[in-house]
Amino acid sequence: MIKTLRLVIHRDLLLALRRRADVANSLLFFVIVVSLFPFGVGPEASLLRAIAPGVLWVAALLAAMLALARMFAADYADGTLEQMLLAPAPLTVVVLGKIVAHWLLTGLPLVALSPVLALQFDVPADAIGVLVASLALGTPVLSLIGAIGAALTLGVRGAGVLTALLVLPLYIPVLILGAGAVDAAAAGLDASAHLMLLGALLLGAAACALWPVAAALRIAVE
Repeated sequence: MIKTLRLVIHRDLLLALRRRADVANSLLFFVIVVSLFPFGVGPEASLLRAIAPGVLWVAALLAAMLALARMFAADYADGTLEQMLLAPAPLTVVVLGKIVAHWLLTGLPLVALSPVLALQFDVPADAIGVLVASLALGTPVLSLIGAIGAALTLGVRGAGVLTALLVLPLYIPVLILGAGAVDAAAAGLDASAHLMLLGALLLGAAACALWPVAAALRIAVE
């Protein structure tokens, strides 16, 4: 199973390198949205610090959601997904590999870019560390929950809108905890409770998301 997981991740990363524009779209969206806010609200440092947690987290959430459509769509269109269903390896392992690859292509770059973008909002150094930690814990949850929505709407006309309607309500707790952690750190408070709850959400999503995704993919193929 470890070999299958590694092969699925490697395959998806290799395919992404051949479609670099698709990967870059989410990152450019994140950078542009975050960078426009200081121009829109003005240069007042206190106001920028106040809105920074929400702006950074909402932009990261939307950027991660933009990439959900390509998680299973290409494999469904060319018949690769059917071969994955027939493979001897458990489908949950294949699903886990695709979710990990999705996070490596979208969530991890968002985590890496966030400290640089946070400087535009005059975010304190301690809060930047908490921002990185919250995104590192929260973006995998977004990928896991988003995989459920992407699988349920696979092959459906207007799948992007339906996926957004399905996953956005489930994203709200992650958004509240992630932005709340950064806000608490910026105010000089302890953000460990928010981060621990994000970690709990990550463990819960990792334990519960794989089987619904696998079941939804089987239904989509049938």
